[in-house]
Amino acid sequence: MAFANQLIRRLPVWAVYLLGALPAPWLFYLGLTGGLGVEPIKALEHEYGKLALQLLILTLAISPLRRLLGLNLLKFRRAAGLLCFFYVLCHLLVWLVLDVQIVSQILTDIAKRPYITIGMGAFVLMLPLALTSSNLAVRKLGRAWSRLHRLTYAAAVLGAAHYVMLSKGFQIEPLIYLGLVLFLLALRLAGSRWLRQAAGVGV
Repeated sequence: MAFANQLIRRLPVWAVYLLGALPAPWLFYLGLTGGLGVEPIKALEHEYGKLALQLLILTLAISPLRRLLGLNLLKFRRAAGLLCFFYVLCHLLVWLVLDVQIVSQILTDIAKRPYITIGMGAFVLMLPLALTSSNLAVRKLGRAWSRLHRLTYAAAVLGAAHYVMLSKGFQIEPLIYLGLVLFLLALRLAGSRWLRQAAGVGV
């Protein structure tokens, strides 16, 4: 693990942003050239959304990985979070601009289709997180920044639930993502309790 952490320290954050963003134009190109099947818009929307959820799960996993395995990915947590929001935005724009297109239909879908309502709820929760991801925001908000960024947990649950609900029939993959989100949140809750107990003992 020490060797892995050494490699991680040498990897610049800008490289993570670059590598993380590369699938977006590649998938769009595949959609234009027929590489995403007979329904390229739906496929593109799906792939962007799945990448967003994977990055959100990675963001949640960074602290447990450090605590349980000693793998230190903390320097990339902000990048993972912003890349997650980037793919959520791509997912949303494909749905708005390429799929539905009609404003009245968009509003109707948000109001009447529960999985879309939940997906939009996840996006709304993630918006202030992306807007306050800078060092300046961390300094300005102080302790409130940490409380605000707990919205990540709710956004992750809503995002995973959105994926499960939009899937047709019984599919294992969306349930795996939901299970991972709940497992990581349970680990975080257990870790917080342990820290509080340790602090109590120390007092």
